[in-house]
Amino acid sequence: MSGQGGTSLGLTAPAGLNAEGIAEDIRRERRNLRLLASPALGLVLVLIIGPMLWLFYLSFYNEHGQFTFEHYARMFDEGAYFTIFWTTFEVSAIVTLFCALLGYPLAYLLAQMPARWANIVMLGVLVPFWTALLVRTYAWLVLLQRRGLVNDTLVSWGIIDQPLALVHNLTGTLIGMTHVMIPFLVLPLYATMKTIDPNLLRASGSLGASPTRAFWSVYYPLSAPGLYAGMILVFIFCLGFYVTPAVLGGGRVIMIAQRIDNSVSLYPSWGAASALGVVLLLITIVLMVVGLWISKLARR
Repeated sequence: MSGQGGTSLGLTAPAGLNAEGIAEDIRRERRNLRLLASPALGLVLVLIIGPMLWLFYLSFYNEHGQFTFEHYARMFDEGAYFTIFWTTFEVSAIVTLFCALLGYPLAYLLAQMPARWANIVMLGVLVPFWTALLVRTYAWLVLLQRRGLVNDTLVSWGIIDQPLALVHNLTGTLIGMTHVMIPFLVLPLYATMKTIDPNLLRASGSLGASPTRAFWSVYYPLSAPGLYAGMILVFIFCLGFYVTPAVLGGGRVIMIAQRIDNSVSLYPSWGAASALGVVLLLITIVLMVVGLWISKLARR
């Protein structure tokens, strides 16, 4: 039975337990959380938001300190900028596709292996993080050049008669960037796959589904959010690549980051480079919003 001030189970509620007190506790907890987060937020404001606002300010001023839109107008007037942006998005999209095609089977293999062996194989995925980007890029340059290990091996085996042009072009750029970016797809995808209950596949098999149908009907939809998250991460990182296209592209593959570097040395002010950075940042934000929307749809 319930008594005065009690519940249906006969438990008496504390005297101070009311809506106003609970609301005050929630407000107090939020204030404490803001205080705890304030150092990190201040660091983000100083190191990230501040420089971004400074670049946005510089993009509207010329070398004489006059307010102008000429840096943005130049992007529409000169066709070279359109080509650079197109190359950047094209390379980023192709690298993202290659990472998905190579990374999904690798992540699936890691998820199906026993934990002991999966940890050993995971070390191979993480090794690129332990090596400097410039070192990895020049290693690919040594491997892929005309007298490099790849061409010498193919010629000695009689597969080709003449060395292939694998560097200082789009091919070398794609190979180098894919090698650098593939861990960024495997790690979030592997984390998603590890949360999938293997009993779901067994249940679908017991209901008459073939292994192929069970994979595409059950496993792939459950792993899709991790795949999309990894692809978004890879694509956005590729937009700002500089070292790998500069070394393996040999000046034939010009991306936005390289153009920003050229603008710094070409123009007397940082306005032109800042405008390119602002446009790239805005495009990246739009793509992130679209990617998050697609990821939410995949979860549903």
